[in-house]
Amino acid sequence: MNSTQEHTTPVVVTLSSCAKEDAHSVFRLLRQSFASDRADDDVPDYTSHDTSDVHTSVWTSTFEVAPSHAKPGPVRLTAPVRVDLQGTYWGVDRMTETLADAFAVKAQGMAAGDQEKDVQLLLESGSG
Repeated sequence: MNSTQEHTTPVVVTLSSCAKEDAHSVFRLLRQSFASDRADDDVPDYTSHDTSDVHTSVWTSTFEVAPSHAKPGPVRLTAPVRVDLQGTYWGVDRMTETLADAFAVKAQGMAAGDQEKDVQLLLESGSG
């Protein structure tokens, strides 16, 4: 790797089981720390899934995780938010650390492969 170039890696972030306002809060925070596939005022992708009597909302965005990034302060949420991170081990770990700077983070699960991992987290309002 060229030492003059900063290494970045994409991480796909999927939010579910949360209010639209909370999804916006999480994505706004992540855009302060990482480059995104969305403009600052752009609304995240929204998908609605109807299964039986259950209605689930899902928001997705991709972020370019870099070694140096802004450290966010605490963020308030109206309710817990489920977040799925998918990318390289390094990228997912950096994204998890950034989320932990702003939220109370509880690990919910992980699936690992040779080059990538998928982590499920539950975010709650950060202290502050």
